[in-house]
Amino acid sequence: MSISPRKRLSPEESRDASLEAARTLLLESGPQAVTLKAVAARIGRTHANLLHHFGSASGLQKALAANIAEGVTAKIGEAILRAREADHNPREVVDLTFDAFDKEGAGALASWMILTGNHDVLEPILESVQKLVDMIDRDHPHQGASLQEETLQLVLMALGDALLGAPMAAALGLPRGKARELATDAIIRGHLDLEG
Repeated sequence: MSISPRKRLSPEESRDASLEAARTLLLESGPQAVTLKAVAARIGRTHANLLHHFGSASGLQKALAANIAEGVTAKIGEAILRAREADHNPREVVDLTFDAFDKEGAGALASWMILTGNHDVLEPILESVQKLVDMIDRDHPHQGASLQEETLQLVLMALGDALLGAPMAAALGLPRGKARELATDAIIRGHLDLEG
């Protein structure tokens, strides 16, 4: 039996592969599965290789949070700008935000880090959201006062829905997408209040 040599990756390629493997583990098995050992095994690298890139499991988790947050806030930012500059359905912004916390794994990662006391991992998520709000506020200052409140409400609703949305909706006899409808209605009401 022959062992094929591992492909040599640049430091950037190795880091990107590690983050992609970490995201896959997060989505497949939850945040507790995102360990240096599991990620290294997934990409065919050594534990020492990941230590070199991230320093610790916490460093890997923080890099993963930053990676998720940057990608998600970029998508949300584009949708918000389209919604504010055109006659666009705010449901797109709601769906992107809710999907970020549910399907992209940000909710599971955030809740795990809160429960384990690893609050440093939340910093990239919070910083990305703050940068997004600052960018939109800078481009549309007349809407800045309610933008922070709108963002707070939407992010907290999306996080709550990612963690308890399905069982809570079922327990209350509501459709699974009801929280998204409520969030969309809140954004529409907020926009009408600004115009009125």
